[in-house]
Amino acid sequence: MMEWEAVIGLEIHAQLATKSKIFSGASTAYGAEPNTQACAVDLGLPGVLPVLNKEAVRMAVKFALAIGANVARRSVFARKNYFYPDLPKGYQISQYELPVVETGEVTIQLEDGESKSVGVTRAHLEEDAGKSLHEDFHGMTGIDLNRAGTPLLEIVSEPDMRSAKEAVAYMKKIHSIVRYLEICDGNMQEGSFRCDANVSVRPKGQSEFGTRTELKNINSFRFVERAINFEIERQIDVLEGGGTVVQETRLYDAAKGETRPMRSKEEAMDYRYFPDPDLLPLEIDDATIEGVRATLPELPDEKRERFVYEYGLSPYEATVLTASRELADYFEAVEKASDGEAKAAANWVMGDFSGFLNKSGMEVTEAPVSAKMLGGMIKRISDNTISGKIAKEVFEAMWNGEGDADTIIESKGLKQITDTGAIEAAIDEVLAANPDQVAQYKGGKDKLLGFFVGQVMKATKGKANPAQLNELLKQKLSG
Repeated sequence: MMEWEAVIGLEIHAQLATKSKIFSGASTAYGAEPNTQACAVDLGLPGVLPVLNKEAVRMAVKFALAIGANVARRSVFARKNYFYPDLPKGYQISQYELPVVETGEVTIQLEDGESKSVGVTRAHLEEDAGKSLHEDFHGMTGIDLNRAGTPLLEIVSEPDMRSAKEAVAYMKKIHSIVRYLEICDGNMQEGSFRCDANVSVRPKGQSEFGTRTELKNINSFRFVERAINFEIERQIDVLEGGGTVVQETRLYDAAKGETRPMRSKEEAMDYRYFPDPDLLPLEIDDATIEGVRATLPELPDEKRERFVYEYGLSPYEATVLTASRELADYFEAVEKASDGEAKAAANWVMGDFSGFLNKSGMEVTEAPVSAKMLGGMIKRISDNTISGKIAKEVFEAMWNGEGDADTIIESKGLKQITDTGAIEAAIDEVLAANPDQVAQYKGGKDKLLGFFVGQVMKATKGKANPAQLNELLKQKLSG
């Protein structure tokens, strides 16, 4: 049986978070009424001239420095000519032969704990097209040109990935970097971060690439993984059935979980790129680059390494907590508020806190439990005021707006019982009520210890100190 290997490269489109468009002063704010934010320049009306947005250039340079890429001192804007209903000028201003960013790399963390470098061939500036809307138009298509002219950074990887999981890890890493840099909000639902995936397969060990297909405009990590996995299987089935893979552009149908042809190589357009006569070459000097370098924040890889050595976290914990700048900041604030309980802070932030966030669909900054509140609750676990189990009840109450940990512990009477006499009295009651189980335990059925712990916890409403309870129980049962 032949073993196959996938070869995957991604083209990621990140909408840059500028206030105005790349070649005009029109607003880029999302959610306005259709066609209220497209000016004469965006529409390419006769006599208009594009003027390059300096902030978009600074953001491209920022990205280049973050991935150790080369910033081209001279790059050129070109016209990419094709017809599409929501492309008002009949061409898109992009960069072709001379992009602003060249040859960088990012490191991704794989599930087995290993890391891998993925090359970034280039990243170039271009303008976004408008949007075709197919709903609520009784069989017709509506065109909204608000997005036309929004600045994009198209980030093109080398074909270095060998599985859908690697591709998702790479896409998440780029997503994390652009958000740390604050050059893109990363909102995939609004289309400000999306990707095209180039996928091919070849017999394992073969150096030549197979015929690739391009999967267009995928805007969720889950769909990227599903689309690539489907396409790998489809291509293997075609080749093992004696057929040949056709080079074509395909769309991923999320409802059916499959890819389908959009256009074949024969129909692919010759874009007839040529330098835009209205735009001078973009020249970037060293002073500009150094000025941008001075604004770089601590990036995910640096932060991850610091979390490992400063807080004693595992590489996995550090990777999860630094995936977003907001989560990393929240963790550090919790650690500080808990008086240095780093492991407990990491467990609570990655566990219950993240679980409640996901369930409620909130961002970290919207959470009703502040870092100070969570840190305060962790202090009450470490000083034995409450047990870890009771803490879950306290956390939920804090999330529901019932106050901070101390208020909730007091009002609900949740203080842990650490009085040895009170715990002993509860144990005596439980042992007296279950003589058969006591006899079985003494006869060698050690697993019954859990039963007794459960019964005493029930009797004390979960408030007995677990360590004391276990110790006292073993003493009583061995007596």
